[in-house]
Amino acid sequence: MTNSFDIAIIGAGMAGASLAAELASHSDKRIVLLEAESRPGYHATGRSAAFWEECYGGPDIVPLTLASGSYLQDGGFLTTRGALYLAREEDEPKIEAHFEKFGDTGAQFERIGSEALLDKVPGLKAHWDRAIWQARCADIDVAGLHQHYLKLAQQNGVQLECNARVEAIYHESVWTLKLADGREWRADRIINAAGAWADAIAQMAGGTALGIQPLRRTVLQLRVDPSPPHSLPLCLDISGEFYFKPENGRLWLSPHDETPSDPTDAAPEELDIATAIDRLHQVSDWTVETVERKWAGLRSFAPDRKPVYGHDPELADFFWFAGQGGYGIQTAPAAARLAAQLFLGLPNDGMTEQIDSEIYSPERFF
Repeated sequence: MTNSFDIAIIGAGMAGASLAAELASHSDKRIVLLEAESRPGYHATGRSAAFWEECYGGPDIVPLTLASGSYLQDGGFLTTRGALYLAREEDEPKIEAHFEKFGDTGAQFERIGSEALLDKVPGLKAHWDRAIWQARCADIDVAGLHQHYLKLAQQNGVQLECNARVEAIYHESVWTLKLADGREWRADRIINAAGAWADAIAQMAGGTALGIQPLRRTVLQLRVDPSPPHSLPLCLDISGEFYFKPENGRLWLSPHDETPSDPTDAAPEELDIATAIDRLHQVSDWTVETVERKWAGLRSFAPDRKPVYGHDPELADFFWFAGQGGYGIQTAPAAARLAAQLFLGLPNDGMTEQIDSEIYSPERFF
């Protein structure tokens, strides 16, 4: 059985789904969206504790985040929560560095002291007495956003194929993708939106791996006493040792781990679970009653921790849309719009006009 398309997108997580929707909205190309698992979003997308936080990912990511904000807000995918970067006296240089690093990016934040901090985070230990406050931080409805893009893509003619694991790729006059079940798909152009598997897909196609490294991130759902108030902000350690936020009367907690991993169905490890709980005890007086859920996902980074959007310099008709790290959800609208414009040769629009696409090009690795 052979199927022919103009474009084959490998990976139907947030990256592949959002780009498929954008491409289908701006062209009449025949597009197939190939997902290795039985359902889209099984890996990183389906395991995200995502939030829209203006400084997350660093200054090079801020333009993508800010450009995505209106789309997410207007679509009803955001619920304002606010965020705090928690700090101690010894962290004062890190607070100053944050203002220097992000002061000219357009992100909005302010410094607050211990009195305002305790109003926002009851039970905080006394030596955590200063913070940076970001009022606009919001929870993201990840599942809703993902389904929005999948629905938009399919309404515009994109064919979604699950259980379509690519095992071989070769190019003659067109690309041929061989699947694990024996099916073959042909396409004039390939888009690599395979997340943790992005380098492997490039190598299958005869290209160069860019060094995109999957890093494991652990999240726990805890029942704590007292229960976290619904108004509790997202709380992040300014040193990057933890973050937590409330979720339906429970607490979601991560040790902010970044453990190198092979591309795989990630699972949490007991050491990371223990580390997360220990770090929570260091910052708060809450009692952990039980770990109700635990999971892990892979966040995939290029060597410079910037995403990779653009045409491969060596492989004809092969396009990268990978390396989104932990900010792929909050930047999805602008990233997908920008990538579609690059892929189709379209000019920037109001969403993407302030974004410098060159800094995300795969050419920087060649």
